Amino acid sequence: MVKRVSKELLTAEVAGLNLAGKRFADQLTGEINLLVFLRHFGCVFCREIVADVRDIATQDPTYPSVIFFFQGTVEQGRAFFADHWKEARAISDTPLTFYRAFGIERGGLREMFGPEVWARGLRAARKGHFIGLPVGDPFVMPGAFLVSASGDILWRHNFKHAGDHPDWRTAVSAAVASA
Repeated sequence: MVKRVSKELLTAEVAGLNLAGKRFADQLTGEINLLVFLRHFGCVFCREIVADVRDIATQDPTYPSVIFFFQGTVEQGRAFFADHWKEARAISDTPLTFYRAFGIERGGLREMFGPEVWARGLRAARKGHFIGLPVGDPFVMPGAFLVSASGDILWRHNFKHAGDHPDWRTAVSAAVASA
């Protein structure tokens, strides 16, 4: 059974950066859209995710349309994305309405500080990503979904810890092909 984004969420007004309209449904501009929920702007893994997705999306014209969600204000988002991907489309979700609707939860100590997280932190540091000041709840987990233009949820990556993320090229391409 295909899960769908609720009508209330699709018609909800959104604010953010480089948006295509006023409602969430207006942002689903591609046949398939990659929704990425960031933890907080100081998170080394969020910086890594934005850079990895940016590099793939700007090189591959067949990559899904990308929409980020973040916990900060529009102004905080503008400052963050100016350094990481100025052209990114991103929705400010300070009340965490979309985070909750998509089932994004808070992590515990293991998800935030377990051994796998430290290993992934080294990977991110080797790529040039470092910790900054948190904007938002630093215990909120990340999220990644493929959603059709009509609101069908086609794929979800279940994050095991803060530093876990899919191979953005392979996993997303495979999910798109099977959708």
